[in-house]
Amino acid sequence: MTQKNTLRIAFLLYSTKPRGGVMHTIYLAEALQALGHQVCIFALAKAGAEFCRPLQCESRLIPSFPAADDVEALVKQRIQEFVDYFEQSSEGFDYYHAQDCISANALAILRDRQVIPHYLRTIHHIDDFNHPYLQECQDRSIRLPDLCLCVSEYWQTQVEQHYQVKTARVTNGVDVQRFLPNPEATAALKQQLGLKGHPIYLTVGGIEPRKNSIAIVEAFAQVLKYFPDAQLVIAGGDTFFDVSPYRELFFDAVQKLNISLGQSLIISGVVSAEELPVLYRCADAFVFPSLKEGWGLVVLEAIASNLPVITSNQPPFTEFLAADQALLVNPCDVDAIAQAMIASVQPNLSEPLKQKSQTVLTQYTWEASACLHIQRYKQLLQRHSVSEVHVV
Repeated sequence: MTQKNTLRIAFLLYSTKPRGGVMHTIYLAEALQALGHQVCIFALAKAGAEFCRPLQCESRLIPSFPAADDVEALVKQRIQEFVDYFEQSSEGFDYYHAQDCISANALAILRDRQVIPHYLRTIHHIDDFNHPYLQECQDRSIRLPDLCLCVSEYWQTQVEQHYQVKTARVTNGVDVQRFLPNPEATAALKQQLGLKGHPIYLTVGGIEPRKNSIAIVEAFAQVLKYFPDAQLVIAGGDTFFDVSPYRELFFDAVQKLNISLGQSLIISGVVSAEELPVLYRCADAFVFPSLKEGWGLVVLEAIASNLPVITSNQPPFTEFLAADQALLVNPCDVDAIAQAMIASVQPNLSEPLKQKSQTVLTQYTWEASACLHIQRYKQLLQRHSVSEVHVV
């Protein structure tokens, strides 16, 4: 039996892979659980798939089966897998919270069938889809929820401009303790990945268009002229969408720039939850001139790891970073990225950057985010109660 003030919250995720939205959900869910609420994360998972680490809250892995290569058929199947599961489930929650387009579409169907009373969705960012069905899917996921949340002021504005939907603001956080130094593990991971150069640059998010991967490697080619022993590590890379054409362009650029793959350029792929904090500590600077982000959790993680950060001079980064806390660059200017990479490892600049950026960490904690979410949940309940009165 739950206590009177205990909320029962269900989070829905289309994947267990450690992307930004998934990690946001895991940390938030655990923070809500630590505050005494009953939280469960429901995620679509292929056979054998698991979360990147053990969770400090309940979870359910919903079977996800192979689908046709056609993206429309795939998305429809993923939505239906959520719907089938919850129509057969006997579990009940006070709040159903979608963190992506697929789970939001499933919850809309479940609400219409009166399986659930209401639901909300966090909009991390708006995608640019060329496929008509995917665009319809995104439109429904923004227009239909009883309440939408955004993690940045920029995306609040964009959602209102494009959809005339007002959203409530929530925040991200970072677990500082997770990113404390571990010298022995750092030395071991450096040896494992062949990180013997200096300086070592790190970017997290894999090779894909919105991560600006080609611009990063073009800038790195300039850095190598200044620091011949420099190394660039690209970590991460699990994504729902097919980015193979962009990856081909990326590797063509690497070859044309005569960058030694496996020596100067290290592509680690997805790293484990245990290894990621260690990987940050292997680097001398963090390079993240992304073209589009919901927030940029990895930037906070890099700051927590005491790295100087290079990122884009645009929202949402400029919402929480000042010019004296990070090197803010035009992400479309390869020369500017290269110059920032060189400058970021100069002690007279890197040390003040690292020192001043630490103040950001106290402003963004998962506990504070959880408390703000609780306010939003109660706001949704009030809206729902008023609508029921009007119907009666």
